[in-house]
Amino acid sequence: MLEWIGLPASVLWWIAIASAAMFLLALLSAPLVVTRIPVDYFAYPHRSDAEYPRRYSWFRWIWLIAKNTLGAGFLFFGALMLVLPGQGILTIFIGITLLDFPGKFRLERWVVTRRGVLDSFNWIREKAGRKPLVLNQ
Repeated sequence: MLEWIGLPASVLWWIAIASAAMFLLALLSAPLVVTRIPVDYFAYPHRSDAEYPRRYSWFRWIWLIAKNTLGAGFLFFGALMLVLPGQGILTIFIGITLLDFPGKFRLERWVVTRRGVLDSFNWIREKAGRKPLVLNQ
């Protein structure tokens, strides 16, 4: 029955297992990330860069490499979850928040202002007993 795909059955089973694992990981990690966003994160049109200790520049580089690698992983698996079961859009958003690139904050604000996204975030925050995100447009 699955011969038209051109992959052996064992590969298809591994894809199904990976898809289920990504779905569970997204279900568990998404609420944790959404509830940790500061209430006023999107309240201002611009945001300043994070302050890193100048004394330990090696720590800053290790931190940036680790954070961007994790963000790229979330972005990759979020893109996969657009066609596989899972929270693709939310996982992509988590990946974007971890990556460092010019215009990141503007992109985050644009995504959050899309219909239903802010409502979904605030619903998750309400269930966790957190205040809703403030968004000044």
